[in-house]
Amino acid sequence: MYKILSKKPLNPTVTQMEILAPLVANKARPGQFIILRVDEEGERIPLTVAGTNKETGAVKIIFQIVGATTEKLNHKEEGEYIQDFVGPLGEATKTEGIRKVCIVGGGVGCAIAMPVAQEFYRLGCDVTSIIGFRNKDILILEDEFKECSDRLFVMTDDGSYGRHGNVTVPLKEMLENGEKFDEIITIGPLIMMKFVVLTAKPFEVPVTVSMNPIMIDGTGMCGCCRLSLNQDGKRVTKFACVDGPDFNGYEVDFDEAMSRNRMYMDFERKAHEDTCNLFKKEVA
Repeated sequence: MYKILSKKPLNPTVTQMEILAPLVANKARPGQFIILRVDEEGERIPLTVAGTNKETGAVKIIFQIVGATTEKLNHKEEGEYIQDFVGPLGEATKTEGIRKVCIVGGGVGCAIAMPVAQEFYRLGCDVTSIIGFRNKDILILEDEFKECSDRLFVMTDDGSYGRHGNVTVPLKEMLENGEKFDEIITIGPLIMMKFVVLTAKPFEVPVTVSMNPIMIDGTGMCGCCRLSLNQDGKRVTKFACVDGPDFNGYEVDFDEAMSRNRMYMDFERKAHEDTCNLFKKEVA
């Protein structure tokens, strides 16, 4: 069992928790993830490590309440326990040879982008961060990005905060003005990452994307997190849990990935509704 050390809402649908997991805290690096179960009968869900404290043994996770399991998790309070907390899993984000980087995060994907930006900043890199949200009401982690960025662009789709537009707007402006980056790292909705890749392609800037497909065991055995990549003209299958979650954005078949992610949307929506109704009955 793993104790919840703290719980903090970041916006109406996104929650931050710190979990006591010393072994994970001691080994986790930016870009890696954990898999947890809320209780003995719960499903396994992957969540990115959003930060660690080796001294206290705390591991920070940030999750959006979108399904049955995240709804159950959000009903847990500080001082309570969750069943399983396994990790770190996946490959850490590569930082070698990168001196100037652009981090592009979208929505709750900013929770994944933040520790990556922090690591590059700690290493002395020149860090430009672009974070995007639908509107100001769901903005998260702005102060944290300010602390680890030499430049920060905050974008909202409706213009209610920061600049009006999506994350590709300032990226395209910088690239068209001759800005050079060793790497662009983008983390967020698949459609957003696809268009970040398309924006960068004419300028031949390397783009790394962090993939978060459907995942069960985190060891490559189940095959649920498989992705199709185009490598040297050949179609190659990789697994996000063991080969990623970071991949060359120019190789990823985003259309297939988006189609696979939609496969269980109706089922998950029904499970979420049932879970919400269960909690309502318990309160009543």
